Amino acid sequence: MLREIRPAIVVLVALTLITGLAYPLLITGIAEAVFPYKAQGSLIERNGTVVGSALIGQEFKSDRYFHGRPSASDYDATNSGGTNFGPSNAKFIEEVAKRIARIRQEDGLAPTAPVPADLVLASASGLDPDISLAGALLQAERVAKARGLSRQRVSALLLASADHLYGPGSREMVNVLDLNLSLDALEKR
Repeated sequence: MLREIRPAIVVLVALTLITGLAYPLLITGIAEAVFPYKAQGSLIERNGTVVGSALIGQEFKSDRYFHGRPSASDYDATNSGGTNFGPSNAKFIEEVAKRIARIRQEDGLAPTAPVPADLVLASASGLDPDISLAGALLQAERVAKARGLSRQRVSALLLASADHLYGPGSREMVNVLDLNLSLDALEKR
C-alpha cells in the first residue's frame, strides 16, 4: 500500500513546493525588479513618513479635504469587501439615503440635487482610492471655502489631478489621497 501512496505523496510535496513556494517567489522577484513602486504597495511618503497608498482609499472627514467613496470595511485593507446587500435591501436603501442627505448638507446642495453614485455607494472592495471627476467637482466649493481658496483654484488643481480611464464606460477619475496631498502642498506655498 505504501508503494502505491508514495508517488502521490511525492507529487503532492513537489507541486506544493513548485506552486506554493518557487512560483510565488519568482513572480514576486520579477515584480520587485520590474515594478518596485507597485510591488511595494504604491506607498506615498511625505517628509519620510508613509501617509497612505495610491491603491487604498482612506477616510477624510474634514471639510478641508475631498471625501472618497464610502467603505463597507471602514477602510481596513486587511478586511476588504462589500456589504453584499442587494439594491432592494431595506438596510442598503436606508444607508444610501443617509449618505445622499449628508452629502447634500455638507456640500450645500438643494434637497433634490443629484449626487454621483460613487459618493454614496461603496466599491466591491470597500477600498477604492478614486472618485469620479463629477464627485470631486461637487465637493470643490466646500473644500475651497474651508481652505480660504477660490473655487477656480481648487477646480484647476483637481482637473490637473484627473486621470482618464480607458475602456467601456470609462470616465475621468481622481485619486483622493493625491488630490488632498496636492491641496496641502498648495496651501504651504
